[in-house]
Amino acid sequence: MPDFVGIVLAAGQGTRMKSTKPKVLHEIAGRPLAAWTVQAALDAGASRCVVVVGHGREEVEATLRARFGERVQFAHQAEQLGTGHAVRCAVEAELQEGEGHAVVLYGDCPAIHPETLERLVAAAEGFPFALITASLANPKGYGRILRNDAGNVVGIREDKDCSAEERAIREVNPGLYAIELGFLREALGKLDANNAQGELYLTDLAEMAAGTPRGVVDVPGDMGELRGINDRWELSVVGRTLRERILERLARSGVGIVDPATTFVDADCEVEADATIAPGVHLRGRCVVRAGARIDVGCVLEDVEVAPGAWLKPYTVAAESQVGRDAQVGPFAHLRPKSDLGEGSKVGNFCETKKTRIGKGSKVNHLAYVGDGMIGERVNIGAGVIFCNYDGVQKHVTTLEDDVFIGSDSQLVAPVTIGAGAYVGSGSTITGDVPADALAIARVRKQTVKEGFASRLRERFAAAKKAKAEE
Repeated sequence: MPDFVGIVLAAGQGTRMKSTKPKVLHEIAGRPLAAWTVQAALDAGASRCVVVVGHGREEVEATLRARFGERVQFAHQAEQLGTGHAVRCAVEAELQEGEGHAVVLYGDCPAIHPETLERLVAAAEGFPFALITASLANPKGYGRILRNDAGNVVGIREDKDCSAEERAIREVNPGLYAIELGFLREALGKLDANNAQGELYLTDLAEMAAGTPRGVVDVPGDMGELRGINDRWELSVVGRTLRERILERLARSGVGIVDPATTFVDADCEVEADATIAPGVHLRGRCVVRAGARIDVGCVLEDVEVAPGAWLKPYTVAAESQVGRDAQVGPFAHLRPKSDLGEGSKVGNFCETKKTRIGKGSKVNHLAYVGDGMIGERVNIGAGVIFCNYDGVQKHVTTLEDDVFIGSDSQLVAPVTIGAGAYVGSGSTITGDVPADALAIARVRKQTVKEGFASRLRERFAAAKKAKAEE
């Protein structure tokens, strides 16, 4: 296959998106549109990609550079004067020298398969110009493919420049080309704007190439993967296609996908064989779910690593955290960033963690908040326990050493350390360190019991309620 570089056209504003964000930065499955296109070119074997930027230039460059590093370069198209002008900007900026081919793609066409680009580049060997063609029942808006009596491509006519006879042609130009670099550099200098839109058409190169001894080669394509995105509805439609691809790939690799229609997995997530993903799950960012893990109904995870055998029960929400081997979380738990759950640990229903490490076999089972904590192994934290980690200015750490027991409804006012094997009685407010193997009880006062007082209290409440109703 010939060497090639990708040219990704991504300078347009995308006014039909009705957004201040550049169109090519709108996301599908956690990946910007332009990143899908660049990734497809690199996966197909491109040595690098030159991205032509314009609207939102700084933001587009920063986003793609953060993802692809030195594999992308940029060319600035200050004015949008047509596709030919955009490619000319790329050539003048980064492709003045070198052999091989340039493959021209679009930053708003995220569904292109790398295999399709490979077919295009392979077909282009020995030809100055290769293109993908497709047929549409309603070709309005697309350039039409012009062929001679021998069936060879001799040109492309843009929709606004078509005669009535040409407009009836159903074979269209999706706009993907592989162009020999030497021919491209020469042909770009011959373009003019003598057309209905007053622009430099890259499509004019097809006619130029057809006039050479080697001519033009075409490759049949499927518009299902070649269509561009112009508005939010098309973003949704193409997004569904790409998400289905992700889920199909995972399922065929051995992942249990219970209901593809209600499951959302971002493109950069990794899920190993024998993991199970239940309905209503969202895996966002760069989640990693290891073999044998179970992500139950309605969980929403972002940048979370889940170890083998772990079980995230229904409606767990987690971000930037790690869940250890055979650990259990939920239901209805919230792991905030930098939560690290050890092997066999448990975080139960309506519990919240933040920047806390929970050691092997430890349990935070019910209605608790543990923030900025260092929790050792085999620790038991009862219902309603709160780590009071914030004094209004700074966050402080609560440390529970191995085998500590914290009774229900206790408050641990950080910074505080509870020594190994210590026991904190239920309902305590602990403000100082507790030595190892000690019992700490800190309640405001002893329990008071007044026999027979409950009925009098109810009578008082009823009288007050009646008086208020009579006002």
